[in-house]
Amino acid sequence: MGKRSRAKARETKLAAPTSDYTSPGGDVLTLRGAMTPKTRAEYAATLTGNVLSQEDAWHRAVEFLFERLAVRWVVSDVATEGQRELLMRFRVATQDERRWIRDVLREHLVEHFPELQAP
Repeated sequence: MGKRSRAKARETKLAAPTSDYTSPGGDVLTLRGAMTPKTRAEYAATLTGNVLSQEDAWHRAVEFLFERLAVRWVVSDVATEGQRELLMRFRVATQDERRWIRDVLREHLVEHFPELQAP
């Protein structure tokens, strides 16, 4: 395959559908609408993984979902993109932001991944 053909193949690559969720404060979180079967299995294992601390497993499951599904997060007109940057921003989020994100993730799972248990 030539260089031009590879470039064209990259341009036509299918992207997962996304959904935007807006907080009462105007922040916008964009979540991916697709997960591979392996990612779904990893999430299920994370959610039920720590028998000693169910709360710890629950927090890890929320972070796992955020890491795998978040595409973009606009807070106070500052956009954050990229998996590493999004995860860093999530880890310094306020309690209200985290609560809103958990609610959005639950809503998103019900709509796009009804077979998965919400955290």
